[in-house]
Amino acid sequence: MTGTANYSNYETMTFERTEGVLTVRFNRPEAFNAVNRQLHTELARVFAEIRTDTETRAVVLTGEGRAFSAGGDLKNITEGAGARLDRTFTEARKIVLDLLELPQPIISAVNGPAMGLGATIALLCDVVFASDRAQFGDPHVRIGVGAGDGSIVIWPWLIGINRAKQYLMTGDAMSAEKAERLGLVNELVPHDELIASAQTFAKRLADGPQRAIRGTKDVLNKILRDNANLVLDPSLLMEKECFASGDHHAPIAAFLARQKSA
Repeated sequence: MTGTANYSNYETMTFERTEGVLTVRFNRPEAFNAVNRQLHTELARVFAEIRTDTETRAVVLTGEGRAFSAGGDLKNITEGAGARLDRTFTEARKIVLDLLELPQPIISAVNGPAMGLGATIALLCDVVFASDRAQFGDPHVRIGVGAGDGSIVIWPWLIGINRAKQYLMTGDAMSAEKAERLGLVNELVPHDELIASAQTFAKRLADGPQRAIRGTKDVLNKILRDNANLVLDPSLLMEKECFASGDHHAPIAAFLARQKSA
């Protein structure tokens, strides 16, 4: 691929640029694009790298296969919650802040379930297109962990603080139709039209006046960056303390056992 950024060294994402629009796909379809260690580390550098890509004027972010992203890979959590804890949360902070500071407009094309960190990343994008097969939720609390990976930064701004409390304290998921009705989703489209619709919108922004579009985004995102400055560090610390306590071990073991017997 030509351009100022080299995306050949990514193992868990694919990249395709067409006329100024970079389409990025999470590429772990066999695991519903769950965020394992490798994908988490790559997420912690991809948005900063796109920032330097002068040939990319807009971005579409989606998932390969049936899911956008199932969130954190629970197998990795049980294996690595001790030694990698500090690095994981340093990366988690960088993912959120780099995404909020990305100058190019970014559109999420949510092609299936977007859960936990997957939902956070989708919703932190500037515009959310969702397939009628999409679902949204943050089930952290169901495995004994607080919702601290950035969801607290964005959910209250989109659906109000009390609805955010409702969904983040229960871990309940919602359909794409309900997500649109509540304000999590900008555009709900038939599944087969999702990528084309998102790319068409991205192309419109890519072809528009860049200084004006990026400046408007930057000023609007100051609101979210201020909110991140207020709540991101304490929410990550809260989540980290939950992991350090070991409260997550039993719920995750039960979940994995149910998966194995299904």
